[in-house]
Amino acid sequence: MLNLKSIEEFQQLKNKGAHVFLFTADWCGDCRFLDPFLPEIEEKYKNKYTFVSVNRDQFIDLCQELDIFGIPSFVAYQDGKELGRFVSKDRKTKEEVENFLDNLNAAK
Repeated sequence: MLNLKSIEEFQQLKNKGAHVFLFTADWCGDCRFLDPFLPEIEEKYKNKYTFVSVNRDQFIDLCQELDIFGIPSFVAYQDGKELGRFVSKDRKTKEEVENFLDNLNAAK
């Protein structure tokens, strides 16, 4: 998974290709719950999406701009268009994340 380095990089990735941004933080227990199965999800969807981790504490202004007030949260974009979001403060299971990804309308 890529780690977002700048707002400029976010804009570039958001506007070109299909990306799923995971908003997370090191201290977030519900975010760490995803760690064991995230590599498997990335592998399963690697032909559709590039996954990008966004540290909420490092990009708090971006989170506010995107109305992301709970983590872990996922937001998917393709070529500048938001495909969908799975945004809440609740713990997410592997099945819930895969269901979210399966219901996105990506063009690939």
